[in-house]
Amino acid sequence: MSRIGKRELVIPEGVTVNVNERNVKVSGKLGEMSLDVKPGIEVINENGKVLVKRANDTKEQKQLHGTTNANIANMIKGVSTGFKKELEINGVGYKFAVAGNTLTINAGYSHPVKMDAPEGIKLECPSGTELTISGYDKQRVGEFAAKVREVRQPEPYKGKGIKYKDETIRRKEGKKAA
Repeated sequence: MSRIGKRELVIPEGVTVNVNERNVKVSGKLGEMSLDVKPGIEVINENGKVLVKRANDTKEQKQLHGTTNANIANMIKGVSTGFKKELEINGVGYKFAVAGNTLTINAGYSHPVKMDAPEGIKLECPSGTELTISGYDKQRVGEFAAKVREVRQPEPYKGKGIKYKDETIRRKEGKKAA
């Protein structure tokens, strides 16, 4: 039995979980999400807990069992507390600027890079070198943070570029004079 799949998910206060035949809808104060469940996986909502069960022990069912449970857990956490990623930019003249739902990045190119945040994503820029991406969908938050980091990935010699706040960059030693 999958340890992740058989885990009981406790529904926090202010979150509602509706289970139809092949669809699970989770709604809370931050938003609403839904998940289509594959055949052979059963989702049960009872006594303020969500259980995921599988029909048989085939390899595919075992894989879907844990994945479905993890996805529902992420949905519950997302609509109740949300997810966030923090980015830093290092380099002379490198900076972030947020105007509404548009992010402008100056990262050493001849032009500023402009990116529009997808629906459900909130951008905050506490300083010119820090950016906080938050939202209720874990996948969208992580995907948008990865796209922002892709604009100028950190390089190992001077450490210039965009990195996650908790990321450490392995530094390399440059050429030595003869």
